[in-house]
Amino acid sequence: MKQFLAATLVILSAGSAAAMNRDAVPGVLEQAVDGFIRPGYQNFAAATGTLSEAVEAFCAAPDETSYQAATAAFDETVAAWSAIEIVRTGPVLEDHRFERILYYPDRKSIGLKQVQAAIIEKDESVLDPDYLPQKSVAMQGLLALEFVLYGTQYETMFEAPDSYRCRYGEAIATNMDRVAGELTAAWEAEDGVADAWKHPGPDNPLFRTDDEALTALLGILVHGAETVRDQRIEYFYRGEDGPNFATRAIYWRSENTWPSVLANLDALQALMNDAGMADLLDEDVRSIVSSINFLFSSLDGVVESMNPDIEVVLNDPDQRAKLDYIILNLKDVILRLNDNYGGAIGLGAGFSFSDGD
Repeated sequence: MKQFLAATLVILSAGSAAAMNRDAVPGVLEQAVDGFIRPGYQNFAAATGTLSEAVEAFCAAPDETSYQAATAAFDETVAAWSAIEIVRTGPVLEDHRFERILYYPDRKSIGLKQVQAAIIEKDESVLDPDYLPQKSVAMQGLLALEFVLYGTQYETMFEAPDSYRCRYGEAIATNMDRVAGELTAAWEAEDGVADAWKHPGPDNPLFRTDDEALTALLGILVHGAETVRDQRIEYFYRGEDGPNFATRAIYWRSENTWPSVLANLDALQALMNDAGMADLLDEDVRSIVSSINFLFSSLDGVVESMNPDIEVVLNDPDQRAKLDYIILNLKDVILRLNDNYGGAIGLGAGFSFSDGD
């Protein structure tokens, strides 16, 4: 939460701040929580439950059918997580839950080295879901499980039931399911974080005013768009002259890079629309939201046309041009959210949602 509130919030002059429809604030905050955040974590918990069962079944009877079921469940879990990971605030930041689900970017390949070492050495300690949380966060989440299911020599899991590698994957899936349950419980708790989001006030430990809550909400959108640009695209693609690295792309082994990016973008758009954030604006400036929706729709079309093989993307001039398009339009999305929308509701002068705080 502090990442959104660290900078000093300077409210615009009374005349400009009056542009916000304050009567709409309670509904917007309630819809953000009950219409987007809570369902998002519920969907993620449902996906991890299915994943845990599917990996367990594959380990017990490893064949092509059970493997396809496990990898399909992995794909669904990636999609569910990508739709809620934009909410980088609240319980997910406690107890390293975010990193335990997704340790990325892994700039020094620490996670990969630790996962490979565990598999080579057959470290029995990582097979216990009760002990795994005490290990490095890089050994616990989606990317660790992706290597188990798709990485070098994954086919050895077919040789016999309950192989070490498969049981490690089972422990990862079980551990993520537990974390997902913790997140769902935290957001469902009476008088918990959800209530704090929906009812700002002087005694609220998170938000003393509506403006603080709206700052956090808009911050989710702006920082989410920045993350897609900076960590999902520019981390592996630095332009035609590079350096470019296909293996830096998130989920490249399972070819979930673009489904994940698409889920990120759709989640940002859904949060903005499902929360009714346009209702905070005067009718004569609601075209700001329409223009942002247009950009999201344009981005969706391009992302859906990307080749799933990142090596192909980096070696194809047409695909690289699409990457440039995505980066350019994400910059526009960030500008319109941060400056245009933020300014229109009176959260503009003296505060930048995109200043890295």
